Amino acid sequence: MGNIDEATLRGVLSQNIKRFRTRKGLSQEKLAEKMDISTNYLSDIERGKGWVSPFSLAKLANALEIEVFELFKHQEDVSPDVSSVVNKCLQDLSVSLKISFEKSLSDSVKKIQQNL
Repeated sequence: MGNIDEATLRGVLSQNIKRFRTRKGLSQEKLAEKMDISTNYLSDIERGKGWVSPFSLAKLANALEIEVFELFKHQEDVSPDVSSVVNKCLQDLSVSLKISFEKSLSDSVKKIQQNL
């Protein structure tokens, strides 16, 4: 990340907490409960208004099932288009598999009918 100021560091931390929390399907209330902190305090952290101790960072990472360093990783390290490309590929694959399966099933049914 190079030289970084406190405001940027807080911003990266807060964005990553929210991203990992929502990815896990956790509300602020549930995550705060897992960490044994108040929802207001977690909200402050996610808005970049609160700060956390190293112990709280460890609890946070544990609750989110990630490594502590991931909380400080810039999202610029990951292309924003990766997710959409992967989803498009999966959709195309799904359509291809469906067509292939339907053709195979149709061929099998025809063979069975011919043998009757």
